[in-house]
Amino acid sequence: MFGLGTDIGIDLGTAYVLIYVKGKGIVLREPSVVAVKVRTNEVIAVGEEARRMIGRTPDSIQSIRPLRQGVISDYDATEQMIKYFIHKAIGYKLIKPRIGVCVPSGVTEVEKRAVEDATKQAGARYVDTIEEPIAAAIGAGIDISRPCGSMIVDIGGGTTDIAIISLGGAVVKKSLKVAGDDFDEAIIKYIRKKYNILIGERTAEDIKINIGSVYKREVSAEIDVRGRNLILGLPKNIVITSDEIRTALEEPITNIIDGIRAVLELSPPELASDISDRGMVLTGGGSLIYGLDKLIYDVTGINAVIADDAMSCVAVGTGMWVEYRYAHGAKQK
Repeated sequence: MFGLGTDIGIDLGTAYVLIYVKGKGIVLREPSVVAVKVRTNEVIAVGEEARRMIGRTPDSIQSIRPLRQGVISDYDATEQMIKYFIHKAIGYKLIKPRIGVCVPSGVTEVEKRAVEDATKQAGARYVDTIEEPIAAAIGAGIDISRPCGSMIVDIGGGTTDIAIISLGGAVVKKSLKVAGDDFDEAIIKYIRKKYNILIGERTAEDIKINIGSVYKREVSAEIDVRGRNLILGLPKNIVITSDEIRTALEEPITNIIDGIRAVLELSPPELASDISDRGMVLTGGGSLIYGLDKLIYDVTGINAVIADDAMSCVAVGTGMWVEYRYAHGAKQK
Protein backbone atom coordinates (compact mmCIF):
# COMPACT_ATOMS: atom_id res chain seq x y z
CA MET A 1 0.00 0.00 0.00
CA PHE A 2 1.31 3.43 -0.92
CA GLY A 3 1.99 5.80 1.94
CA LEU A 4 3.34 9.25 2.56
CA GLY A 5 6.99 10.15 2.23
CA THR A 6 9.30 9.89 5.19
CA ASP A 7 12.73 10.95 6.41
CA ILE A 8 15.47 8.37 6.77
CA GLY A 9 19.14 8.30 7.67
CA ILE A 10 21.57 5.90 6.02
CA ASP A 11 24.93 4.80 7.38
CA LEU A 12 26.43 3.78 4.04
CA GLY A 13 29.32 1.81 5.46
CA THR A 14 32.02 -0.20 3.75
CA ALA A 15 31.07 -3.29 5.75
CA TYR A 16 27.40 -2.72 6.68
CA VAL A 17 24.50 -0.49 5.69
CA LEU A 18 22.19 0.69 8.48
CA ILE A 19 18.94 2.55 7.92
CA TYR A 20 17.20 4.73 10.50
CA VAL A 21 13.54 5.63 9.91
CA LYS A 22 11.93 8.56 11.67
CA GLY A 23 9.76 7.33 14.54
CA LYS A 24 11.00 3.74 14.26
CA GLY A 25 14.75 3.82 14.85
CA ILE A 26 17.09 1.34 13.16
CA VAL A 27 15.02 -0.85 10.86
CA LEU A 28 17.76 -2.44 8.73
CA ARG A 29 21.32 -3.64 9.26
CA GLU A 30 22.80 -5.68 6.40
CA PRO A 31 26.25 -6.30 4.88
CA SER A 32 27.34 -3.96 2.08
CA VAL A 33 27.68 -6.79 -0.42
CA VAL A 34 26.21 -7.27 -3.88
CA ALA A 35 26.29 -10.45 -6.00
CA VAL A 36 26.33 -9.82 -9.76
CA LYS A 37 26.56 -11.82 -12.95
CA VAL A 38 30.00 -11.17 -14.41
CA ARG A 39 28.98 -10.86 -18.08
CA THR A 40 25.88 -8.71 -17.68
CA ASN A 41 26.47 -6.99 -14.31
CA GLU A 42 22.94 -8.05 -13.37
CA VAL A 43 22.40 -7.92 -9.60
CA ILE A 44 21.14 -11.26 -8.28
CA ALA A 45 21.53 -10.81 -4.52
CA VAL A 46 22.08 -8.00 -2.01
CA GLY A 47 23.03 -7.81 1.66
CA GLU A 48 23.15 -10.92 3.84
CA GLU A 49 22.15 -13.21 0.97
CA ALA A 50 25.06 -11.90 -1.12
CA ARG A 51 27.45 -12.12 1.84
CA ARG A 52 26.74 -15.84 2.18
CA MET A 53 27.95 -16.24 -1.40
CA ILE A 54 31.42 -14.77 -0.75
CA GLY A 55 34.04 -17.37 -1.63
CA ARG A 56 31.38 -19.82 -2.83
CA THR A 57 30.39 -18.53 -6.28
CA PRO A 58 31.20 -19.97 -9.74
CA ASP A 59 33.18 -17.87 -12.22
CA SER A 60 29.96 -16.50 -13.70
CA ILE A 61 28.93 -14.83 -10.43
CA GLN A 62 30.92 -12.39 -8.31
CA SER A 63 30.20 -11.13 -4.80
CA ILE A 64 31.56 -7.61 -4.43
CA ARG A 65 31.70 -4.82 -1.90
CA PRO A 66 30.72 -1.72 -3.92
CA LEU A 67 32.20 0.61 -1.33
CA ARG A 68 35.86 0.69 -0.39
CA GLN A 69 37.40 2.76 2.39
CA GLY A 70 34.17 4.68 2.85
CA VAL A 71 33.69 5.76 -0.78
CA ILE A 72 31.99 4.30 -3.84
CA SER A 73 34.15 1.99 -5.95
CA ASP A 74 31.31 0.57 -8.09
CA TYR A 75 28.65 3.20 -8.79
CA ASP A 76 26.02 0.99 -10.46
CA ALA A 77 26.21 -1.72 -7.79
CA THR A 78 25.99 0.92 -5.04
CA GLU A 79 22.90 2.45 -6.61
CA GLN A 80 21.20 -0.96 -6.88
CA MET A 81 22.17 -1.81 -3.30
CA ILE A 82 20.78 1.45 -1.88
CA LYS A 83 17.56 1.05 -3.90
CA TYR A 84 17.09 -2.49 -2.57
CA PHE A 85 17.70 -1.48 1.05
CA ILE A 86 15.39 1.56 0.87
CA HIS A 87 12.57 -0.60 -0.47
CA LYS A 88 13.22 -3.25 2.16
CA ALA A 89 13.22 -0.65 4.94
CA ILE A 90 10.17 1.45 4.03
CA GLY A 91 8.40 -0.24 1.10
CA TYR A 92 6.86 1.80 -1.69
CA LYS A 93 5.92 5.41 -0.94
CA LEU A 94 3.77 7.78 -2.96
CA ILE A 95 6.19 10.54 -1.98
CA LYS A 96 9.87 9.65 -2.19
CA PRO A 97 11.83 9.88 1.09
CA ARG A 98 14.18 12.64 2.15
CA ILE A 99 17.48 10.96 2.95
CA GLY A 100 20.56 11.87 4.93
CA VAL A 101 23.72 9.87 4.18
CA CYS A 102 26.94 9.91 6.15
CA VAL A 103 30.35 10.29 4.48
CA PRO A 104 33.91 10.08 5.89
CA SER A 105 35.29 13.41 7.08
CA GLY A 106 38.14 13.21 4.56
CA VAL A 107 35.89 12.68 1.53
CA THR A 108 36.48 14.81 -1.58
CA GLU A 109 33.74 16.84 -3.28
CA VAL A 110 33.73 14.38 -6.18
CA GLU A 111 33.32 11.41 -3.84
CA LYS A 112 30.57 13.18 -1.89
CA ARG A 113 28.74 14.04 -5.10
CA ALA A 114 28.89 10.40 -6.18
CA VAL A 115 27.18 9.37 -2.92
CA GLU A 116 24.49 12.04 -3.36
CA ASP A 117 23.86 11.09 -7.00
CA ALA A 118 23.69 7.35 -6.29
CA THR A 119 21.25 7.92 -3.42
CA LYS A 120 19.04 10.19 -5.53
CA GLN A 121 19.05 7.68 -8.39
CA ALA A 122 18.10 4.97 -5.90
CA GLY A 123 14.87 6.79 -5.06
CA ALA A 124 15.50 9.78 -2.80
CA ARG A 125 13.50 12.98 -3.14
CA TYR A 126 16.20 15.06 -1.44
CA VAL A 127 19.66 14.06 -0.30
CA ASP A 128 21.92 15.61 2.33
CA THR A 129 25.29 14.40 3.53
CA ILE A 130 26.76 14.57 7.02
CA GLU A 131 30.30 13.78 8.14
CA GLU A 132 30.57 10.51 10.05
CA PRO A 133 32.15 11.86 13.27
CA ILE A 134 29.38 14.47 13.61
CA ALA A 135 26.70 11.80 13.06
CA ALA A 136 28.46 9.43 15.47
CA ALA A 137 28.60 12.10 18.17
CA ILE A 138 24.88 12.89 17.80
CA GLY A 139 24.00 9.18 17.84
CA ALA A 140 26.12 8.66 20.96
CA GLY A 141 24.09 11.27 22.80
CA ILE A 142 26.65 14.07 22.80
CA ASP A 143 25.30 17.62 22.71
CA ILE A 144 27.50 18.95 19.92
CA SER A 145 25.99 22.46 20.08
CA ARG A 146 27.71 23.33 23.35
CA PRO A 147 30.91 25.45 23.44
CA CYS A 148 32.74 22.48 24.90
CA GLY A 149 35.19 20.04 23.33
CA SER A 150 33.94 16.52 22.64
CA MET A 151 36.19 13.93 21.02
CA ILE A 152 34.81 11.13 18.90
CA VAL A 153 36.65 8.17 17.36
CA ASP A 154 34.50 6.27 14.86
CA ILE A 155 36.07 3.02 13.64
CA GLY A 156 34.02 1.61 10.79
CA GLY A 157 34.75 -0.99 8.14
CA GLY A 158 36.70 1.15 5.69
CA THR A 159 37.70 4.31 7.56
CA THR A 160 38.44 5.61 11.03
CA ASP A 161 37.19 9.16 11.60
CA ILE A 162 38.60 11.12 14.51
CA ALA A 163 37.32 14.57 15.44
CA ILE A 164 37.15 17.11 18.21
CA ILE A 165 33.75 18.79 18.03
CA SER A 166 32.53 22.07 19.50
CA LEU A 167 29.61 24.38 18.68
CA GLY A 168 28.18 21.98 16.13
CA GLY A 169 31.29 21.52 13.98
CA ALA A 170 34.60 19.68 13.84
CA VAL A 171 37.44 21.91 15.08
CA VAL A 172 40.10 19.29 14.38
CA LYS A 173 39.48 16.16 12.35
CA LYS A 174 41.33 13.34 10.66
CA SER A 175 40.12 10.48 8.47
CA LEU A 176 42.25 7.34 8.23
CA LYS A 177 41.86 4.65 5.60
CA VAL A 178 42.54 2.08 8.30
CA ALA A 179 39.65 0.29 10.00
CA GLY A 180 37.83 -3.01 10.45
CA ASP A 181 38.59 -4.35 6.97
CA ASP A 182 42.28 -3.79 7.64
CA PHE A 183 41.95 -5.80 10.86
CA ASP A 184 40.58 -8.70 8.79
CA GLU A 185 43.37 -8.36 6.22
CA ALA A 186 46.01 -8.29 8.95
CA ILE A 187 44.61 -11.52 10.43
CA ILE A 188 44.64 -13.20 6.99
CA LYS A 189 48.27 -12.16 6.40
CA TYR A 190 49.39 -13.30 9.85
CA ILE A 191 47.89 -16.77 9.54
CA ARG A 192 49.22 -17.16 6.02
CA LYS A 193 52.74 -16.14 7.05
CA LYS A 194 52.92 -18.15 10.28
CA TYR A 195 50.98 -21.29 9.37
CA ASN A 196 50.97 -21.35 5.54
CA ILE A 197 47.17 -21.47 5.84
CA LEU A 198 44.91 -19.39 3.64
CA ILE A 199 41.61 -18.24 5.17
CA GLY A 200 38.82 -16.12 3.67
CA GLU A 201 37.37 -12.75 4.64
CA ARG A 202 34.42 -14.26 6.50
CA THR A 203 36.67 -16.51 8.58
CA ALA A 204 38.95 -13.57 9.43
CA GLU A 205 35.94 -11.52 10.50
CA ASP A 206 34.70 -14.36 12.71
CA ILE A 207 38.11 -14.57 14.36
CA LYS A 208 38.13 -10.80 14.94
CA ILE A 209 34.66 -10.80 16.46
CA ASN A 210 35.17 -13.84 18.69
CA ILE A 211 38.73 -13.50 19.99
CA GLY A 212 40.00 -10.22 18.53
CA SER A 213 42.15 -8.37 21.02
CA VAL A 214 44.52 -5.39 21.15
CA TYR A 215 45.24 -5.63 24.89
CA LYS A 216 46.42 -8.63 26.86
CA ARG A 217 43.49 -10.59 28.27
CA GLU A 218 43.62 -11.98 31.79
CA VAL A 219 42.71 -15.36 30.31
CA SER A 220 43.72 -16.04 26.72
CA ALA A 221 40.89 -17.02 24.36
CA GLU A 222 41.19 -19.37 21.39
CA ILE A 223 39.21 -20.47 18.35
CA ASP A 224 39.34 -23.37 15.88
CA VAL A 225 40.06 -22.16 12.35
CA ARG A 226 39.70 -24.07 9.09
CA GLY A 227 41.64 -22.99 6.03
CA ARG A 228 43.57 -24.33 3.05
CA ASN A 229 47.15 -25.48 3.44
CA LEU A 230 49.15 -23.57 0.82
CA ILE A 231 51.79 -26.30 0.55
CA LEU A 232 49.57 -29.38 0.30
CA GLY A 233 46.49 -27.65 -1.07
CA LEU A 234 44.27 -29.50 1.40
CA PRO A 235 41.89 -28.26 4.13
CA LYS A 236 43.47 -27.99 7.57
CA ASN A 237 42.30 -27.07 11.07
CA ILE A 238 44.41 -24.98 13.44
CA VAL A 239 43.85 -23.29 16.80
CA ILE A 240 44.44 -19.53 17.00
CA THR A 241 44.76 -17.62 20.29
CA SER A 242 43.83 -14.06 21.21
CA ASP A 243 47.51 -13.34 21.93
CA GLU A 244 48.32 -14.16 18.31
CA ILE A 245 45.56 -11.89 17.07
CA ARG A 246 46.89 -9.09 19.25
CA THR A 247 50.22 -9.48 17.47
CA ALA A 248 48.51 -9.61 14.06
CA LEU A 249 46.61 -6.36 14.70
CA GLU A 250 49.58 -4.40 15.98
CA GLU A 251 50.20 -2.42 12.77
CA PRO A 252 46.64 -1.19 12.00
CA ILE A 253 45.95 -0.44 15.67
CA THR A 254 49.20 1.55 15.92
CA ASN A 255 48.10 3.62 12.92
CA ILE A 256 44.78 4.41 14.61
CA ILE A 257 46.47 5.30 17.92
CA ASP A 258 48.89 7.59 16.04
CA GLY A 259 45.90 9.28 14.38
CA ILE A 260 44.29 9.89 17.78
CA ARG A 261 47.51 11.39 19.10
CA ALA A 262 47.85 13.62 16.03
CA VAL A 263 44.35 15.05 16.52
CA LEU A 264 45.04 15.66 20.22
CA GLU A 265 48.30 17.44 19.38
CA LEU A 266 46.47 19.80 16.98
CA SER A 267 43.70 20.58 19.45
CA PRO A 268 43.47 24.15 20.84
CA PRO A 269 44.49 24.26 24.54
CA GLU A 270 40.97 25.01 25.81
CA LEU A 271 39.46 22.07 23.94
CA ALA A 272 42.36 19.81 24.94
CA SER A 273 41.52 20.61 28.56
CA ASP A 274 37.88 19.66 27.94
CA ILE A 275 38.93 16.33 26.39
CA SER A 276 41.24 15.62 29.30
CA ASP A 277 38.32 16.10 31.71
CA ARG A 278 35.55 14.48 29.65
CA GLY A 279 37.48 11.78 27.83
CA MET A 280 36.69 10.52 24.33
CA VAL A 281 33.86 8.40 22.95
CA LEU A 282 34.46 5.37 20.71
CA THR A 283 31.88 4.32 18.12
CA GLY A 284 31.68 1.93 15.18
CA GLY A 285 32.10 -1.83 15.04
CA GLY A 286 35.90 -1.57 15.25
CA SER A 287 35.67 0.06 18.67
CA LEU A 288 34.25 -3.17 20.10
CA ILE A 289 37.50 -5.10 19.75
CA TYR A 290 38.71 -6.17 23.16
CA GLY A 291 40.96 -3.75 25.06
CA LEU A 292 40.99 -0.79 22.68
CA ASP A 293 39.70 1.59 25.35
CA LYS A 294 42.39 0.39 27.77
CA LEU A 295 45.14 0.73 25.16
CA ILE A 296 44.10 4.29 24.31
CA TYR A 297 44.20 5.23 27.99
CA ASP A 298 47.66 3.68 28.42
CA VAL A 299 49.03 5.63 25.43
CA THR A 300 47.28 8.99 25.84
CA GLY A 301 46.27 9.13 29.51
CA ILE A 302 42.72 10.03 28.43
CA ASN A 303 39.69 7.92 29.28
CA ALA A 304 38.01 6.27 26.31
CA VAL A 305 34.40 5.17 26.65
CA ILE A 306 32.67 2.84 24.19
CA ALA A 307 29.26 4.24 23.24
CA ASP A 308 26.09 2.27 23.90
CA ASP A 309 25.16 0.35 20.74
CA ALA A 310 28.37 1.61 19.11
CA MET A 311 27.58 0.06 15.72
CA SER A 312 24.35 2.06 15.36
CA CYS A 313 25.57 5.51 16.45
CA VAL A 314 26.30 6.85 12.95
CA ALA A 315 22.94 5.70 11.55
CA VAL A 316 21.00 7.04 14.54
CA GLY A 317 22.87 10.34 14.44
CA THR A 318 22.30 10.70 10.71
CA GLY A 319 18.56 10.09 11.15
CA MET A 320 18.29 12.55 14.04
CA TRP A 321 20.23 15.15 12.06
CA VAL A 322 17.88 14.75 9.07
CA GLU A 323 14.83 15.11 11.30
CA TYR A 324 16.21 18.29 12.86
CA ARG A 325 17.25 19.89 9.55
CA TYR A 326 13.95 19.34 7.78
CA ALA A 327 11.92 20.26 10.87
CA HIS A 328 13.69 23.62 10.89
CA GLY A 329 13.23 24.33 7.20
CA ALA A 330 16.69 23.40 5.91
CA LYS A 331 17.34 23.94 2.22
CA GLN A 332 16.64 20.72 0.34
CA LYS A 333 18.66 19.48 -2.59
